[in-house]
Amino acid sequence: MKPFIILHNSVTLDGSLTGFLPDMELHYRLAGSFQPDANLIGSETVITGQEMFGNGILNEEPGDFVTPVRDRRLPWWVIVDSGGRLKGMLHTCRRFEYCKDVILLVSELTPEDYIKHLVERKYRYICTGGEKVDLQAALSVLSKKYGVNRIVTDTGSILGNLLLDKQLVDEVSVLVHPMIKGIDSYNMFCNIPSEVQLSLIKEEKFDNGCVWIVYKTKYNDTRLS
Repeated sequence: MKPFIILHNSVTLDGSLTGFLPDMELHYRLAGSFQPDANLIGSETVITGQEMFGNGILNEEPGDFVTPVRDRRLPWWVIVDSGGRLKGMLHTCRRFEYCKDVILLVSELTPEDYIKHLVERKYRYICTGGEKVDLQAALSVLSKKYGVNRIVTDTGSILGNLLLDKQLVDEVSVLVHPMIKGIDSYNMFCNIPSEVQLSLIKEEKFDNGCVWIVYKTKYNDTRLS
């Protein structure tokens, strides 16, 4: 049984994920309203976030080698990183006080030195797939081993489109901002190889001009869990 997955993103009216400053307070408030057991993130999103909002990568401290003890009701941060791109950066995620801790999704071809890096710092990890992570298998482990029943992912288009293409997304949540990016827009759904039918289940307007729309994916009725 896989977890229920909600794809949540902030975009411009023409669907761009980048090139504008979203209302982050509203974005995360809406994401939190889904009450997820975990937030699913791609490694590229972590790197981009550090570049946009970080002040450089601080050195690791002894506390970064210890599993944090936090409120059990907090969500996990589940990060897909088969390439080991976040070596030396993961402690910046673990220090985020609004997550329980970090779980890595890796594959059989993930570099051995990265796995050693995770073990030394007591990071939980799930290994599925050959070259790339087998998302469906990893999601099953998250459900069975960690009790993850509901996931929100507000990652970029690569992971989001992959989840949609594999028919793993149950709902699509979009916070549309009142601007058009135009010729430089980076469309959220530009790389999905086949169309996805949706059914509107929620819409809400905000004083800042944003509109929140939530859709159910129609393949859910016939998809195997």
